[in-house]
Amino acid sequence: MSHADAPEIVQPESVQPEIVQRGAFALTMRRLLRDPATLIAFAFIVLLSLFAIFAPLTEIWTGHSAIEQYRETGMTAMGLPVGPNGTFLMGTDQLGRDVFVRLAYGARISLAVGVLASLAAATIGVTIGMCAGFFGGWVDTVLGRIMDLVMSVPFLLCALALVSVFGPSLSLSVSVIVFFSWTTIGRVIRAESASIAKREFIQASRSMGASNLSILIRDVLPNLAVPIIVYTTMMIPSSIVFEATLSFLGLGIVPPTPSWGGMLADAGANSIYLVAWWLVVFPGFALLFTTLAFNILGDGLRDALDPKGRKIVRRRKSRKNRSTTRKETAQ
Repeated sequence: MSHADAPEIVQPESVQPEIVQRGAFALTMRRLLRDPATLIAFAFIVLLSLFAIFAPLTEIWTGHSAIEQYRETGMTAMGLPVGPNGTFLMGTDQLGRDVFVRLAYGARISLAVGVLASLAAATIGVTIGMCAGFFGGWVDTVLGRIMDLVMSVPFLLCALALVSVFGPSLSLSVSVIVFFSWTTIGRVIRAESASIAKREFIQASRSMGASNLSILIRDVLPNLAVPIIVYTTMMIPSSIVFEATLSFLGLGIVPPTPSWGGMLADAGANSIYLVAWWLVVFPGFALLFTTLAFNILGDGLRDALDPKGRKIVRRRKSRKNRSTTRKETAQ
């Protein structure tokens, strides 16, 4: 066979791996889906929200009202509440009311107060913190002193004074929680805004004649999305605990409207919880798991939205641990 008749050898082309570009939302969802603790917390919050939204269905299913007293079937011959059974799934309280139904309506109050108070506090805190950090100077000084003043006011004394004047109500509880919560996110946004105000794209917007309001809305606010989402989420459990504290002390929701804090307060009245453990266990665990779930969700969102910040925190912790180990070894 001649050289001309030899078969031509075809070299296979190098296989290049396909590069898939993912957006910020896709990357965030991918990180969240890889975090089982965050997924469990999110699932719990979804189920709790459905439990609260469909609270009226618990009345239809059980045939019991949240405020009606069932002294014949819900009380023993000695006048004590009955424990969990087929008729009352979570037992009754000292007045013969269904704990399961009241727990569902209490979830409504806790979630409503937590979400509304956190959104209102975030709105105020972001606005004031953004203005303080962006403008600086005397604006930052005045707004910073206002934050310090609010943080120095005693929470319970202020709540007690307001309730003594206006009386306990849901709107007053939300207002008190908002007043004491907005500084948490306000200080964070203030520091972030001060850092963003020094960046080049802000100076470029100013050189193009953009107004301060336009820069705040179009340039500063979008760059604050991550801390706003994270800290707003993490303020929800604090607001829920604040509401439960106010209701427990009789400064919040007016009875007979059920709330988790009020249910715990009723359980403590006359030490009825000593013979009726379910009056403390069910609302107490509901409050515990709800705050824990929101805290875990907030941590998961922070790690997913800002993975660089997570790495920095881990590096700082590892350095601190190494320095502590060295000191102990030297001693």
